[in-house]
Amino acid sequence: MTNPSTTTRGPICPRPLLRRADDSWVSLDGIWEFAIDRAAVWVHPTEVAWTHQILVPFAPETERSGVGEKSYFAACWYRRTIDLPRTDAGERLFLRFGAVDYAATVWIDGVHVAVHEGGYTPFSIELPPQLRAGGSVEVVVRALDDPHDLAKPRGKQDWQEHPHSIWYPRTTGIWQTVWLERVPAVHIAYLRWTSNLFRWEIGFSATIAGPVPPTVALRLRLSSRERLLAEDHYVCTHNEIHRRIPLSDPGIDDARNELLWCPGSPNLLDAEIELLAPDGRVVDALRSYTALRTIGVHRDQILLNGRPIRLRMVLDQGYWPETGMTAPDEGALRRDVELVLAMGFNGVRKHQKIEDPRYHYWADRLGLLVWEEMPSAYRFNGRSVQALTNEWMQVLLRDSSHPCIAAWVPFNESWGVPNLPDNPFERHYVTALYHLTRTLDPNRPVVGNDGWESVATDIVGIHDYECDPQRMMRRYQAPNVRHNLYERERFGGRELVLGNFQEFVHPVVLSEFGGIALSPDRQGTWGYARSDDAVELERRLHALFEVVRAQDILAGYCYTQFADTYQEANGLLHADRTPKVPLERIAVLNGLGSPTPHDDHGQQGQEV
Repeated sequence: MTNPSTTTRGPICPRPLLRRADDSWVSLDGIWEFAIDRAAVWVHPTEVAWTHQILVPFAPETERSGVGEKSYFAACWYRRTIDLPRTDAGERLFLRFGAVDYAATVWIDGVHVAVHEGGYTPFSIELPPQLRAGGSVEVVVRALDDPHDLAKPRGKQDWQEHPHSIWYPRTTGIWQTVWLERVPAVHIAYLRWTSNLFRWEIGFSATIAGPVPPTVALRLRLSSRERLLAEDHYVCTHNEIHRRIPLSDPGIDDARNELLWCPGSPNLLDAEIELLAPDGRVVDALRSYTALRTIGVHRDQILLNGRPIRLRMVLDQGYWPETGMTAPDEGALRRDVELVLAMGFNGVRKHQKIEDPRYHYWADRLGLLVWEEMPSAYRFNGRSVQALTNEWMQVLLRDSSHPCIAAWVPFNESWGVPNLPDNPFERHYVTALYHLTRTLDPNRPVVGNDGWESVATDIVGIHDYECDPQRMMRRYQAPNVRHNLYERERFGGRELVLGNFQEFVHPVVLSEFGGIALSPDRQGTWGYARSDDAVELERRLHALFEVVRAQDILAGYCYTQFADTYQEANGLLHADRTPKVPLERIAVLNGLGSPTPHDDHGQQGQEV
């Protein structure tokens, strides 16, 4: 069910949680001048030989960019002359980047103005005051991205020249939207939303930028389907405001459920926020949204809004064939969310990628839970620790207000921490990131390192690619199954947990399984197992899902994977998002809908 009051027409603001009037921002996506700097020898725009054009925001490794350069290069350069919008007196103008991989340096009219490190997180630059009267400026961006550097967070980007095994083509430079935004001299720069069902209230925090007058005020309206829930007025004594907004508890479950957010009923609360000058004049106005929902764990269960939920997730790498990590268009982000839901999943594990915020917007609107996972570095040293920690904190800052985010995952398996059993410093690192994440967001579970060798976690994740349903059944129905999993099984040749976890009861999620490939190209593709045709694939999927869904020990599961990704042909969908098995029949595998004659092993009914 979609909340009609959140319907959006036209382009979605790249920051969907902080939206001003449509005419306040303009996209700079399109054709830019471009140059490849293979050995990263140029250090200033005057040295660059501009030889290409590129279609931003597609990375130069992709076909859609118009460059399609797949070999090694350490840096690349962008240049564009930008016509500036006219600004009113006192207005400020920001140049914003969704993501540039990996280290970006920016010049405006030849003047060095900014450096940002981190390939998955946004940054902004305020244009100097003398440029706000209109005219044009030249923007130059240098993206430094050493393809051999294994100490930076890189996720699935391959360090070999051609994609191999589970790694994919590299992404260099601008790969998310670039835009200009006009804002008032005094404006709201950051919002944070939380919710608390025990107190039936919404938490609200805001940071105000600019010279804050002594009696500036903030007015906040919350509504659901155009029904006013709260309207508050706060005097801002400094540039931060933190408030708890109590709502009227309907008391009756049916009425409460109309306000709660969950998959299947993603009720969003619309927010209108205004900054008011001492004379009552509106100096800044924006729209946002939030939701009443809580997610946590209690002993061996995952709780959504205080009630047990079984996660039915699919692993999503977030790549497209011709555009890499960048969606072909805004509609592709919505379509991916819709496809996941049509297959009967209630969640997605975004694997080794921090996704475009507009994906989270559609997950919020359409009702899809998201495990957000930090792209890994592959070396453990002081530089990798600092780089990953800094970028992870930026991720938490950007995405913690999205209702769809159901868990944070700082590490996948032992990537970047390869010697966890023997190296106490690596264990300290995982433990520190777990506690840092819980400190910055105490309202969600944290999966310290997902898959095996868990050190500090709220959920024990298992990566188990056993494709024999009978062996899978015996493993998860063994006597004293939890002790057997912790003490005897070796997933990927590694222990499931490290330390004295036997004394604790955690939810257990089969967070990777399956991986059955189907592709006519048997030589150039692979999977953890393989089917010869769609009929066999469906049969094998059915048997495997039936066993996994029957295991009481599991609080959820995550099938590998959503769509074929380059040489990995183990998707439920082909790379172009056409299904290998009809979507409604995949939904039956997840326990939704009624079996057809070919689905005689299916189970009817929906899991809670």
